[in-house]
Amino acid sequence: MYNIAIDGPAGAGKSTIAKKAAKKLDFIYVDTGAMYRAIALYFIRAGVKAEDEKTISEKCVDIDVSIDYVDGAQQVILNGENVNDFIRTEQVSMMTSNISKYPAVREKLLNLQRQLAAQKNVIMDGRDIGTCVLPDAKTKIFLTASAKERARRRYKEQVERGIECDIDQIEKDIIARDEQDMNRKTAPLKQAEDAVLIDSSDMSIEQVVDAIIETFEATAHSQA
Repeated sequence: MYNIAIDGPAGAGKSTIAKKAAKKLDFIYVDTGAMYRAIALYFIRAGVKAEDEKTISEKCVDIDVSIDYVDGAQQVILNGENVNDFIRTEQVSMMTSNISKYPAVREKLLNLQRQLAAQKNVIMDGRDIGTCVLPDAKTKIFLTASAKERARRRYKEQVERGIECDIDQIEKDIIARDEQDMNRKTAPLKQAEDAVLIDSSDMSIEQVVDAIIETFEATAHSQA
């Protein structure tokens, strides 16, 4: 099986880009961030505080997260419920960053992610795919953009959904999340040594997709 790992900070466009690249390459897209968000949503609904690692670790056994595809669209299933419409809020974003550092949470999803990659040609995006989840992936990308540009994109996305938000606060949240993700003890966000860096600040979506496909083709050709 051929695996493509895409890592990068919050708001870099990993999901959008990975979906489009997967469609062009006829790969399966695995949105690991959405799986973590589903777990974060579970704990928000349960009223569990992000700093309560003991309770979070204990309750992980009560959570089932899976991915289904309906008409080619990914559906994130939390304990039997499609939660696609509930996992993209700023509250869920911050909760995800806070709890994803816990070993029990990461272990919960690690095996499922590796099983998917062993069975299919996949593009998987997240924060530790190339470094931890799929260290043997043949193509690795580190996708980033400036905090200001990432905030602009997230603001536009929220406004289009009818959600009131403050672009300056979004930028502050993004910077805070970067700090958390890069400095956590377990699987911190960092560029894998063999990953190709793509800064999408001044690139269109299609330009980034093309750059990733070109990287894949060059890597696949060199390993053929």
